[in-house]
Amino acid sequence: MNKIYLAKVTSAAAVSALVLSVAGMTASAEEATYQVGICQLVQHVALDAATQGFQDALTEKLGDAVSFDLQNAAGDPATCATIVNQFVASDVDLIMANATASLQAAQAATNEIPILGTSVTDYATALDMDDWTGVTGTNISGTSDLAPLDQQAAMLQELFPDAENIGILYCSSEANSEYQASVITGYLNELGYENITEYTFSDSNDVASVTQSACDESDVIYIPTDNTAASCTEIVKNVVVPAGVPVIAGEEGMCSGCGVVTLSISYYDLGYATGEMAAQILTEGAEISEMEVQFAPAVTKKYNASICEELGIEAPEGYEAIEAAE
Repeated sequence: MNKIYLAKVTSAAAVSALVLSVAGMTASAEEATYQVGICQLVQHVALDAATQGFQDALTEKLGDAVSFDLQNAAGDPATCATIVNQFVASDVDLIMANATASLQAAQAATNEIPILGTSVTDYATALDMDDWTGVTGTNISGTSDLAPLDQQAAMLQELFPDAENIGILYCSSEANSEYQASVITGYLNELGYENITEYTFSDSNDVASVTQSACDESDVIYIPTDNTAASCTEIVKNVVVPAGVPVIAGEEGMCSGCGVVTLSISYYDLGYATGEMAAQILTEGAEISEMEVQFAPAVTKKYNASICEELGIEAPEGYEAIEAAE
């Protein structure tokens, strides 16, 4: 065999190997699959919608290449920790943390696996971060469910300009609820309301008694986006409606259960946007540490027709009726 022929054979073999290698890489890329762990703090309308939106977005983007491990913590932050630690042990490709307690548990569990939060009001508060710029600089990003608090305060004034005593009702263990209470108090003060009192419950067991105290001393009650309150709307309604005290709710799910009006966002759309972020991370190489936390694109004034009728309240023009659940 002469040198020229040997070189040709060697070259052909190298090209063949390269083609096989590239083909293997292409097949591998096409066959890539992703496992996503979802930790949802508690089951209620808003969080359920966010989870559904997230799954729908990723499924539309990735089809059968993505699988979900959906776990519900039944309102227990300790269970959130157990769930996300299992995700880390399973080496999932991404964790979706639905609600603040889930996000905090995921933050404590891993600094390597990408974490996307949703239904989280304020990331700086949730993650205990100073000098907030809109990005975390870590393995965490996501979407916020915060409807503008200044507009919520203005809504309260629009409906109840003569209210003298305002109660703010929320769960003391939810850091984002405390944040909202503090911020909206400032806006209410600017609007001339001076007698503002916070009423906090520690868990679902004392919701009724604390709500009754708030009713006894308030002309109107504001409830921020609070997961414990959202899972106890029937309890709240059974206290506030007989007492004749209206509730301004931080989100539509709560308003449909116990409120008169709300500044509504779509939790489904919020979850969907989170799913789109996940697709960018998993398939496009997006750097999560540089991804800005996103907000709902629009808010809508809505009212609960049945409770408004019971309390003799007429919603102003520009408010949409909340559609009854089918």
